Amino acid sequence: MPPVNFLALETSCDETAAAIFTEEPTVLASVVASQIDIHRRFGGVVPEVAARAHQQRLLPVIDEALKRAGIELKDVGCLAVHNTPGLVGALLVGVSAAKMLAVALDVPLIAVNHIESHIYAARLAAGRDIFPCIGLVVSGGHTVLFHCKDALDFELLGGTLDDAAGEAFDKVASILGLGFPGGPAVEREAAQGNPKAFAFPRSFIHEERLAFSFSGLKTAVLYAVHGQDLTKVGKPANDLPPQRRADLAASFQQAAIDVLSAKCRQALRRTGLKRLAVGGGVAANRALRGALERMTADESAELFIPPLELCTDNAAMAAQAVERWRRQDFSPLDLDAVPAYQSGKALGKRSRPR
Repeated sequence: MPPVNFLALETSCDETAAAIFTEEPTVLASVVASQIDIHRRFGGVVPEVAARAHQQRLLPVIDEALKRAGIELKDVGCLAVHNTPGLVGALLVGVSAAKMLAVALDVPLIAVNHIESHIYAARLAAGRDIFPCIGLVVSGGHTVLFHCKDALDFELLGGTLDDAAGEAFDKVASILGLGFPGGPAVEREAAQGNPKAFAFPRSFIHEERLAFSFSGLKTAVLYAVHGQDLTKVGKPANDLPPQRRADLAASFQQAAIDVLSAKCRQALRRTGLKRLAVGGGVAANRALRGALERMTADESAELFIPPLELCTDNAAMAAQAVERWRRQDFSPLDLDAVPAYQSGKALGKRSRPR
């Protein structure tokens, strides 16, 4: 029999994406329509605007993915969709489309956890099994550590108590007047700065618990820019001397990286594992990738980070659905969008084969 073609959809936040992959898994096509230009004028993602853009873009993105894969819709044997976590209105667009297509094509539907599939992107890029491993997801909405026992069994080790790392990057970019999206803007600015210029806090770095906190770091940058003048809060610091702005960006970035690297080291040592997989938009940061390369080399551990196009939100990483396909764990047609994190393990227990 020919390999099964999967069509996967991603609409959890502000990227409209579709991908075609087979059960090996081999990715035949991955298409992403970015909404950055739409949200830039607002300085961040507006949920209602994102959902409306998904409605407008999803069908053209699916059509383009099918064309690139060289198949027709009738050749799709399974639908996969990220249904948790994310912006509920945005998620509903993808979930509704996936359910409709599953019914129209009379094929199974598989729900995929968006956060956990960021780790699967590392397995996809590696082209081989990477489990068990420690998994770090570091993105605009999440900073989470997992003990990934296999491709579907993820145990939560810890996460952020407030801001996610990517959220902190966005907020610091706004404070420094660097624009949106904040992650790439801060990285570019930091390349010209001194990472030791400001002694910013590194929350929990010497504590044993596997937790993160970036709100204090963000606030420290705010005070370094505006001092105690609360009338300036919320106003971009456009009058900062260029070198001071670069030094602030570099010092902030280094503090965030130091914490992320330290907690990954702690997780590796606590579990005795020798593999670290990293995913999420912040994993595209080159300074972070370099720090994790050095840390894992020091720990005699393997590091798995996908290429940049698989770090940011995409539908190809939903190839984790192949693992459920092999176990015949399908989702019901009354599948709902779940904005809060729901473990992939829970998703897999919701229904059995049709």
